[in-house]
Amino acid sequence: MATADSVPEAAQALAKLDVEHLLLPVLIQLVIIVVVARLFGLLARRLGQPGVVGEIVAGLLLGPSLFGALFPSEFAAIFRPSLQGVEPVLANAVVSKIFTVIAQLGLIFLLFLVGLEFEYGHVRVHGRSAVLISLMGIVVPFALGAGLAPLIHPHLEPHPTAGPVSLLGLTLFLAVALSITAIPVLGRIMMELGITRTRLGAIAITAAAVDDACGWILLASVVAVVKANFEPLEMARMVGLTVGFALLMVFVMRPLLVRYFAYSLRQNHGRLSSTALAVLLATILTSAIATNLIGIFAVFGAFLLGAILSDQVELRRAASAKLQDIVAGFFVPVFFTYTGLQTDIGSLHGTTLWLICGGVIVVAVVGKLIGCGLAARASGFSWREAGIIGAMMNARGLMALIAINVGYELGVVPRSLYCILVLSAVATTAITTPLLLWLRHGTEIEEPIRRSGFLGGESIVETANTAEKSENVVL
Repeated sequence: MATADSVPEAAQALAKLDVEHLLLPVLIQLVIIVVVARLFGLLARRLGQPGVVGEIVAGLLLGPSLFGALFPSEFAAIFRPSLQGVEPVLANAVVSKIFTVIAQLGLIFLLFLVGLEFEYGHVRVHGRSAVLISLMGIVVPFALGAGLAPLIHPHLEPHPTAGPVSLLGLTLFLAVALSITAIPVLGRIMMELGITRTRLGAIAITAAAVDDACGWILLASVVAVVKANFEPLEMARMVGLTVGFALLMVFVMRPLLVRYFAYSLRQNHGRLSSTALAVLLATILTSAIATNLIGIFAVFGAFLLGAILSDQVELRRAASAKLQDIVAGFFVPVFFTYTGLQTDIGSLHGTTLWLICGGVIVVAVVGKLIGCGLAARASGFSWREAGIIGAMMNARGLMALIAINVGYELGVVPRSLYCILVLSAVATTAITTPLLLWLRHGTEIEEPIRRSGFLGGESIVETANTAEKSENVVL
């Protein structure tokens, strides 16, 4: 048995940590994050943007980029709190991990709701198109990112701990970061616009799901290459287990869950009882555990669970009534705002880095629009519909942020590029909604967007007059 002397000093410090001293700074940060995220979410809607854009911007402004630069003492007191008996660096790491867990829980519930809004009927007809759109939406941006990396490599500073940045590692991570679509971000935009159950929405979210799954495989492969221990058998194992899990969910779990919830909802007049809600929450978390153990992100399990239950109309209404408000009002803002808090725009020194930032954003947008748009057009969609699909696939966020965090930890993504890629995720997300609103006329998404209350009229300008009325729109 290990003695106290053999326990690392950090572990000893944590063992002595008073929970009350840890709880206070976390509560203070949560209050500030939730309130500011809500205010900026409302402002974003007034400007014709989804709330998620305002929440990320809120994090950027609350972080070292603005608040930390203008009021360093106040910023440190709130977001870099000291904990009694714990070194400042360790204290920051502890608080950061707490927020990371909260954010990941929020994403799990959000992806379940997105999956629950999924429309299978369109996918049965256009599933092959979704796969083609996804693959082309990966290949084209990946190639553009790989081509861009050698151009920007000479202008990047060394990594603060790993030293000079590897060109191979930089190329692979930049290509992956630019080639992926974020299901949580896209799902939330689609839900705010009311287009989740449209044909184009179903195809886009399916393509995004394939995109993210491929993104995890790519990311795992890139990490293996950088670490020089690539194992094809491990990749095959991951793919095989994922397919097996999907089959188990569809053919075993779905029939059991459909029967149980149909019975429970009948007994409770269409509402989820406390027991049924507990069963639902446990099933969501168990599904997330399964995909996490497989090696892909936990949210995929939650998304698949929602997708296999999406044809259960009463369950969808009952689950949304229970979960949407807390997910939209608390969990999701914490994730997006805390992401912005970790980004320091001040790390971009000089004109060159800002030009690189602009170039990365252009490559990110053009790569998705061309790759996904041409694939959609080749699948039989009109040019306008192809543009809509390309615009929806352009939304990034979660996966890109995970990729760049992994790259930073491995020493191939320096601080300045980290900031550039976060700004790229914000920019590509911000441009998605205006593109959809511009292209919507004469397509199937025009009427759902009008009904959603997002616009309240036929132009973005009129959004300001109806923003308060649209507060009851999902997410």
